[in-house]
Amino acid sequence: MPVKPIQSFPEFMNILDSERTSVIDFWATWCGPCRAISPLFEKLSSAPSSSSLDFYSVDVDAQEQIAQECGVTAMPTFMVFRAGTKVGDVTGASPGALQPVVQDQKAEALGKRRRELQ
Repeated sequence: MPVKPIQSFPEFMNILDSERTSVIDFWATWCGPCRAISPLFEKLSSAPSSSSLDFYSVDVDAQEQIAQECGVTAMPTFMVFRAGTKVGDVTGASPGALQPVVQDQKAEALGKRRRELQ
């Protein structure tokens, strides 16, 4: 699934209410590191093995209320939410930090799906 921009605070709240796991990229247009890691985030979102996760982006300048609600103070910041609870985060444009968080969430979602099928 491609990365979907979050356009409003109510939309963000609806995403948090979902049982699905959401990975959110908090970024800014003026942030060079945000632009540098964006292709990796897009690649992670479109991987077939990522179908159990939803990927979103938040422009912190356009959606200040969301950034404040999440306590974002540096960009890029990546946060992972499941059923309204933050279950992971990464601050900074570090592929070595972002990839394991996404992989862990894929494994968790797969394990949950297997338990549901038993």
